[in-house]
Amino acid sequence: MIPTETHYQQITDACRSLFIKKMSDYGVAWRILRLPSLTDQIFIKAQRIRSIQELAEQKVEEGQQSEFIGIVNYCIMALIQLEKGVAEQPDLDEEETIALYDKHRQITQELMLAKNHDYGEAWRDMRVSSLTDLILQKLLRVKQIEDNQGKTLVSEGIDANYQDMINYAVFALIHLDK
Repeated sequence: MIPTETHYQQITDACRSLFIKKMSDYGVAWRILRLPSLTDQIFIKAQRIRSIQELAEQKVEEGQQSEFIGIVNYCIMALIQLEKGVAEQPDLDEEETIALYDKHRQITQELMLAKNHDYGEAWRDMRVSSLTDLILQKLLRVKQIEDNQGKTLVSEGIDANYQDMINYAVFALIHLDK
């Protein structure tokens, strides 16, 4: 069994690679997206994963893996938007965008390592479908926080929820990589 930290890095390296390739194709057009739009994009991906898991028939070739990678990348975009604010026009060059991507990936990985230590790698005994459901639950929480203009009374903020979704998606990708 590959150690969690190593496998996590391999998975997020693959996500980063795809992010950079798409940036070459599209630039940083996503910088104009408001947070609810990014949340909805993540929701669409999570709903598609759940549909794939529940239905015997699939009409589009792309499977769960590509959707989980999309969740990771859209969540990192959302974390960048939280930090930088929404732009009227694409405003980041490739070098700055990759640096921001790497910063948020690193912060999220450090969170995973701390939680993974405390929870004793409980995710290893979870089903991919349960990880999908947890992502959907986090999305519903984020939507509620967005509807509350970002205010919470006692709960974690939007950033923590995006980070948890990244980590759940990476755990699912590790399970699917077996």
